[in-house]
Amino acid sequence: MDLGKGYYSENTPEIVELSNLSKEANLIENELFYKYDVKRGLRDLNGKGVLTGLTRISEIVAKKVVDGVEVPADGEIYFRGYDVHQLIDTAVAENRFAFEECAYLLLFDKLPTGKELFEFEKLLGIYKGLPPSFVRDVIMKAPSRDMMNSLARSVLTLYSYDDYADDVSLPNVLRQSLQLISMFPLLAIYGYHAYNHYHEGNSLIIHPPMEELGTAETILYLLRPDSKYTELEAKLLDICLVLHMEHGGGNNSSFTTHVVSSSMTDTYSVIAAAIGSLKGPRHGGANIKVVHMFDDIEANVKNWKDEDEVAAYLDKILNKEAFDKAGLIYGIGHAIYSKSDPRAVILKSFVEKLAVEKGREDELALYEMVERLAPKIISGERTMYKGVSANVDFYSGFVYRMLDLPEELYPTIFAMARIVGWSAHRMEELANNGKIIRPAYMAIEPRKEYKPMKDRGK
Repeated sequence: MDLGKGYYSENTPEIVELSNLSKEANLIENELFYKYDVKRGLRDLNGKGVLTGLTRISEIVAKKVVDGVEVPADGEIYFRGYDVHQLIDTAVAENRFAFEECAYLLLFDKLPTGKELFEFEKLLGIYKGLPPSFVRDVIMKAPSRDMMNSLARSVLTLYSYDDYADDVSLPNVLRQSLQLISMFPLLAIYGYHAYNHYHEGNSLIIHPPMEELGTAETILYLLRPDSKYTELEAKLLDICLVLHMEHGGGNNSSFTTHVVSSSMTDTYSVIAAAIGSLKGPRHGGANIKVVHMFDDIEANVKNWKDEDEVAAYLDKILNKEAFDKAGLIYGIGHAIYSKSDPRAVILKSFVEKLAVEKGREDELALYEMVERLAPKIISGERTMYKGVSANVDFYSGFVYRMLDLPEELYPTIFAMARIVGWSAHRMEELANNGKIIRPAYMAIEPRKEYKPMKDRGK
């Protein structure tokens, strides 16, 4: 029976009724988590994560020990023991891109020589292509309004084109990982162009990739109709990619990578699962919320330079009286960091140049004001177990908007970077040949006596 597309997507009254029944069946009282000392979200109230594994890939520092006591500290990130701030500053000082160098470092625990980096970039360039007719037969068919879903579908479909898709030996997984690192910009941007054409009625643009371009340049080259970009645009996007490419093994999508890899499934299934994790608004979709929130502030605050007026509106947002009425000031606060998110600090130091180039200084000043006011307003309204500060999403969305990147692609930009971290974590999980990851849940449902159908009532 053909029920039609509308019925397929409709939540009927019967479904709503059953969903209410399901909700009642699954609610667990908050006090039980405290009673059994279960860390919700695998974190304690101070944001400290439950230790579930060991990693050599990256380290997040948010606290320091003073007189034997842990206290909040300015955030730091290390890739394979190297300070990310230093990696970026050195690349900027030497007037080169940093993404490919950092990718080599994360994958191989080694800073490449000039020759090694050249050969690595050459290999990524060779892999910068899709199977024959893939764009026509896969990406152009049933284009999705959500670019992360489109990306995940394309990744899963690549399984069918790989003669050794299920081989989990390290050489084969490395080959698959390097190919995906190179392919991600093509899969995401071609998916956007298909959506933009078939759903929005705009011209269809498919630029073939250029092997010699790095990842940041490739994104701008493929996306823009004229393929043109400035050096500053490409360099700042490169910095964004470095800051998003890895963030410790405990983040949701990297942990997903470890969990799914531990089952010994194929690379494409693992990466599709990681994409699904990153898609969530609590993980990779937050920067869109930030730019929408600032659109709302700019529309409702008459004088962007008046601190009292801005503070009053932020208070309305926090009290669910403005914007989306969720009670959140987006881009402020992080599960781990309290004093500062080093990614936000690094990104902010480069944003001013682009804001000047784009004539967006007034908007930047508003961002800086909100960054300064929001933590005070939040701490004055709510019980705080740790401090809050601007996170990387606070400025990344502003950068993407200045680069004229479509909002639909914001989460996939994150994915184009994080595929490196996911690949490194998958290799680490397989190299150590650990056990399948299987955490424990405590069952709290009481035992019940079975009733035959005739005794259950009407």
